Formats: sequence, structure tokens, C-alpha cells
Amino acid sequence: MSPQLHHGTLVTLEGGEGSGKSSQADALATLLREHDYDVTITREPAGTELGEIVKGIFQRGATVTPGAELLLFEAARAQHVQEVIRPALERGKMILCDRYTDSTLAYQGYGRGLSLDHLRAVNHIATGGLPPHFTILLDLPPEIGLARKDHETLGDSIGKESLEFHQRVRAGYLDLAQREPKRMVVVDASLAKDQVTQAAWQHLQRFLDQFR
Repeated sequence: MSPQLHHGTLVTLEGGEGSGKSSQADALATLLREHDYDVTITREPAGTELGEIVKGIFQRGATVTPGAELLLFEAARAQHVQEVIRPALERGKMILCDRYTDSTLAYQGYGRGLSLDHLRAVNHIATGGLPPHFTILLDLPPEIGLARKDHETLGDSIGKESLEFHQRVRAGYLDLAQREPKRMVVVDASLAKDQVTQAAWQHLQRFLDQFR
């Protein structure tokens, strides 16, 4: 059996605004529990008390520089890994995390234009070198995702960025997936919710079947 599965598995869900990560995390957790996996759902940046504070900064529409934005999110991530993710992995849990290190590369790297090498270094510090074991990218044209979010009200300063910014983020995610096809799979999030769940579940099952 794979060492990471013996000690727990970190599965991340990534995607742009309105791609349905939270609802898909819930749906996948239900399926995993039906197959006897012990599942914890968490999310960034709001997975801890500190993360909620960081989320609140952006929800209030505070203007921050790209560097400050990066360090706020990484501070939340460092706390999240130490407080939530590592303890759950050590107990052998399956973790479904809504956003993780790929979000930093996509948003602050491809979106904001910060150095990908620098971002990877800061991600490594924040996570203590803990990568996701498997990542599901819910891919959606940003104009569709932003229209979906309109119904919920775009709740933070990043969500309210220009369409061009979100197009760069999407292109970045797809580039990351192309570079790491064994870890990161792409699911068409423009499909009906149940179809998205089924496609994501098939990919996740194939990943997990390697370790049976």
C-alpha cells in the first residue's frame, strides 16, 4: 500500500469562481463515505480561526498589494496545515480540501504575475513540504462562473477582479494540469452538477484503485 494512503490522503479541489468546488466536495464526500472512507472536508482560507480572519479582510474589499495578498493566504495555509490537515492525515483520514497550493500558483502567479518559482518556495514553507496527493480541477469558462456567482453576490475583492484576470487564472490552472497529468485531472464544470460529480468520482476512483 502507498505510504501516503496508509497515513491518510489529501485530495484537493481547484477551479475558478463559480466552478462548484464546495458542492462537489460535499457530493464526493458522500460517495467516499458510502465506500467506507473516513472523510474530512475543509477549505482555504477559511479552515481555521486565522483563516476566517484572512477571508474577512478580502470580503471587506481591502486593497492589498499582490505580495501582501500572497502572504496573507500563505499565513492562513500554514495554520491550516498545522491545525487541520496534518493531524487528520496522521489519523488516516481522507481529506477533501477546497483550494490549496495550486490556487496560489493560478491566482497569484498566472493571475497577478508573481514568480512561479517564488510561489512554489513559499508554498513549500507554508505546507512544510506537504503536496496534494490528487487534485480535481473543475474547469469552467470564467464568464460562466462569474455569472453563476452573481446570484450569490461576488463576496470578495478577488472575485470582483476583471474578466481578463479570471481568464489568466483559468489558463494557469489548465497549464498546471498539463504539466502534472498524473496528479491533476480536469473535469468540465459546465456540465450538470450530477454529471460533474460522476466524472470527478470516476477520476478519484481510478486514483484510489491504484492502492487496493
